[in-house]
Amino acid sequence: MSTAQQSFVSYGPPVSLDTARRVAAAAEAEARANGWPMVIAVMDSAANLVVLHKMDHAQTGSVEIAQAKARSTVRFKRPTRVFEEALAAGGLNLRLLATEGACPLEGGLPLMHQGCLVGAIGVSGMQSTQDAQVAAVGAEAL
Repeated sequence: MSTAQQSFVSYGPPVSLDTARRVAAAAEAEARANGWPMVIAVMDSAANLVVLHKMDHAQTGSVEIAQAKARSTVRFKRPTRVFEEALAAGGLNLRLLATEGACPLEGGLPLMHQGCLVGAIGVSGMQSTQDAQVAAVGAEAL
């Protein structure tokens, strides 16, 4: 999703519980296949928590981080990687630090259906690139 496309994304109807469960299950299967204890959060298009999976042995701090990634994705209509890359670039991008609710950690992805944002998945527990890998599998299950 390009930056230009992000600003024109419309919010759609909220993701259903059944769909959120399917997304979380696919993400959890990917995490298990890699031996990664993770937390998986799925939120709807209004940034309300629909499903939260905390796998055995996942660090408790990841419960809040996974939700922050999903919430940030819904509120700003973009993957959290965008914020991580902006901060890494430094300079004027450091103004991002003043943006309340923008999570600068990769692992939050939008859930899109028929061109509309219907929710988001946030994953935490390992390195950000691994979190993103698990989130991508979940998002693809939509």
